[in-house]
Amino acid sequence: MKKKVLIIEDNDDIRENVVEILQLADYEVTAANNGKTGVELAQQHLPDVILCDIMMPELDGYGVLYMLNKSAETAAIPFIFLTAKAEKVDLRKGMEKGADDYLTKPFDDMDLLNAIEMRLKKKAFQKEFYSNSLDRLNTLIGRNEGLTELKKIIQERKSRQFKKNQVIYYDGDHGTGIYLVISGKVKTIRLAEDGRELMTGIFGSDEYLGVNALLSNEPYSDTATALEDSVVCLIPKDQLERLLFRYPDVAREFIKLLANNIRVKEEQLIQLAYHSVRKRMAEAMLRLLKQPTLVNESFKITREDLAAMAGMATETVSRTLSDFKEEGLIDKKGSTITILDANRLAKMKN
Repeated sequence: MKKKVLIIEDNDDIRENVVEILQLADYEVTAANNGKTGVELAQQHLPDVILCDIMMPELDGYGVLYMLNKSAETAAIPFIFLTAKAEKVDLRKGMEKGADDYLTKPFDDMDLLNAIEMRLKKKAFQKEFYSNSLDRLNTLIGRNEGLTELKKIIQERKSRQFKKNQVIYYDGDHGTGIYLVISGKVKTIRLAEDGRELMTGIFGSDEYLGVNALLSNEPYSDTATALEDSVVCLIPKDQLERLLFRYPDVAREFIKLLANNIRVKEEQLIQLAYHSVRKRMAEAMLRLLKQPTLVNESFKITREDLAAMAGMATETVSRTLSDFKEEGLIDKKGSTITILDANRLAKMKN
């Protein structure tokens, strides 16, 4: 079957040119000359990709994206902004709201076709990735009905790619749901009164962010940032609450996640209060390992992030790492740290 593309563009020449190019490339194309009509056509035809101008009458591109993200049927459709160079500075707003890509006018035929093809390939890859990732959720939820519903919710949502150091949500934002990390790593941080960062958690594949805020119905209490290039899926609050209410087994498992988060934070507070600099550094590095018993495993992390994890100054991090290297506990090249003796790190005296 032909792939369906919706183009929302108020400039007649640009819109007609894009339609012609895509029809020649064997796409089924629907066109709208304003944002309001574009939303209606998207809900009616459910295209595979949406191309949308930013500045338009009646409803601009940001409004179109907002309206489409409110519906489960249209939220997962890849969304590409068409923007003039003068509007490029405003793109961060659109990307943070969930846009997948953008094309800067004027663009040539190949730029247009490559952007659409790349989005379609990524969507197909994400479906396959979800299938593999969701299979691992069998260990999370015991009831098949709840698992099936959770899978359905996640598969209907659109995953977002976050570049390293890109913020996913800010401390104080009102939670719209919880985030499932599909790939990569995400850190959560809080700012101390003196301005220093304290890392409150690191989350990898198949782990959830924002559970505390969802279950307590409060704003996020920390800021989530991609520690490396990551793919994350937002599970909407209203859908998840219905799932938790309907399936008690699912609710119990999320309560366990919350309890585990609280336990980890309690342990972190004890470490900050009573453990020495050397012991805190050893514990921080062991938390970064996939398995604490592994030897010669490497990971990349900045001095600043290590300082935030261990609750110390960056200068102290540098001195402690140098000591560990001299003692044969680790090797360090740039931001890459290799654990040489995980056992001695785990038994570090306080």
